[in-house]
Amino acid sequence: MDYDCVIVGGGIAGLQAAIQLGRYERRVLVADAGRGRSTRCRCYRNLLGWPDGVSGETLRGLGRQHAERFGVTFVAEEIVAASAGGCGFLLRGSRDEARLYEARTLLLATGLIDRTPPIPGLEPCLGLTVYVCPDCDGYEVKGRRTIVLGAGTVGAEMALLLSAKASETVYVNHEMTELPPQLARRMDAAGIRYAAEAIESVDADESGQFAGVVLRTGEKVAGERGFVAFGGNRVRSELAQQLGVERLENRHIPTDPRTKMTNVRHVWAAGDVAVHAEQVAIAMGEGAQAAIWIHKALTAMEQGAGG
Repeated sequence: MDYDCVIVGGGIAGLQAAIQLGRYERRVLVADAGRGRSTRCRCYRNLLGWPDGVSGETLRGLGRQHAERFGVTFVAEEIVAASAGGCGFLLRGSRDEARLYEARTLLLATGLIDRTPPIPGLEPCLGLTVYVCPDCDGYEVKGRRTIVLGAGTVGAEMALLLSAKASETVYVNHEMTELPPQLARRMDAAGIRYAAEAIESVDADESGQFAGVVLRTGEKVAGERGFVAFGGNRVRSELAQQLGVERLENRHIPTDPRTKMTNVRHVWAAGDVAVHAEQVAIAMGEGAQAAIWIHKALTAMEQGAGG
């Protein structure tokens, strides 16, 4: 079956786009590998309508139910190849190389994956008491002893940013990456404790309440909240590269600010894979915005105007 639009990525941007396109009664397929930043966040606390917070999994589940009400189809599939073909695009997943998905338009909502080393005890805390985005969750460290688990300059800059709110700030340079002397001096002036030591494990209870870290030396560093700042996040824009879509040096995808279409006709991008602010609310807005213009392009095709 061919689709009016295939949305690659079932995160927040992709789901909002699917809902909008479903309400236009378009034939829509969402191909989702079930990974991404929204699967890891256990509590978004800065969203309108959710004063007590909401998990990424809850939002994803509700979004899928919402989209399915309008006839949107979902497939658990990682799309690994994309090319122009026929009247639009041909997509191939990793499960069945012989199966191709055909689409007249394409929305890339593949997001990014934060780089987090496999530190025992860290995963259950992510998005609950250990965070990645200071714009989303910087408020959560107010008056609390905070540990930045990071590497080099990226971690140091995060520690400096958070030190204005935290009661105390500790930066553990887990990868022992070299730190510029001027940054070390700034941290010292801000009263930030610095340790260039590998982390053996995160100290947390079964509910994901962060209590600090245990260094490989055996030293325990107590904390109430944590932030991860390792840098080198993976921007999942490989499909864009295959299609000849422009990418920036950091691999994010620039789009038209009005339509969210990329430089390749009938290929759109929304959410964290695009030039982004790493905010759920913005991902929702971009998904809806892209869907509106996808519908306009499809309507133009149907009317013989070429989109």
